[in-house]
Amino acid sequence: MFTRENLSYAGIPLPDRANMSDGDMRIAAAGFYDKMRRRHTTRDYADRPVPRDVIADCIRTAGSAPSGANHQPWHFVAVSDPALKARIRSEAEIEEQRFYSGGASDEWIKALEPIGTTAEKPHLTIAPWLIVVFAQRWGEFDDGTRYKNYYVPESVGIATGFLLAALHHAGLNTLTHTPNPMKFLGPALGRPASEKPTMIIAVGHPADDAQVPAAAKIKKPLDEISTFLE
Repeated sequence: MFTRENLSYAGIPLPDRANMSDGDMRIAAAGFYDKMRRRHTTRDYADRPVPRDVIADCIRTAGSAPSGANHQPWHFVAVSDPALKARIRSEAEIEEQRFYSGGASDEWIKALEPIGTTAEKPHLTIAPWLIVVFAQRWGEFDDGTRYKNYYVPESVGIATGFLLAALHHAGLNTLTHTPNPMKFLGPALGRPASEKPTMIIAVGHPADDAQVPAAAKIKKPLDEISTFLE
């Protein structure tokens, strides 16, 4: 992406100004909240396909996120190949079996009980798409030399949030999955040593009999998650 010649600052006028009235801002903010509060993590998927271009546009949205020094230290691998999804599921379930059979503390397992998770992850093969998120530890100039990336976890976290919002906006359901460890994903997906996998996102349409944990509907109220100092 970068060359050594394009590292100096050059300012341009701010593009894409919204210029919304206070009333329009209130409508937009309330409308977006109403949309996002209807997002639900889903483990039960239909076998209905999802067009590739829909996934691509959602990843483009993720790629528009802010990042440390604008290095954009992320890579998204979208997987629909059944054999590759089966391999990911098999490897992930091996790690999950270790997690549930002694790898995790009793406190952690207890915390997961209301969510209803187990070591079996059928969504990894049933969902039409898996998007594996990678964080880039370092980047490379066009001449092959390395440069350091900054605020990588923060940057990738923001981009992943953009991605989840975009997928929901497109009418799709998702499930974030973080097998621990997940180092098997790099070799399985042909990614370089500079990249560290951070998350698997299952993407698709919910099954007709899809359920969500009742506990997942409990959200902290505004006064618990925010402080206004005016």
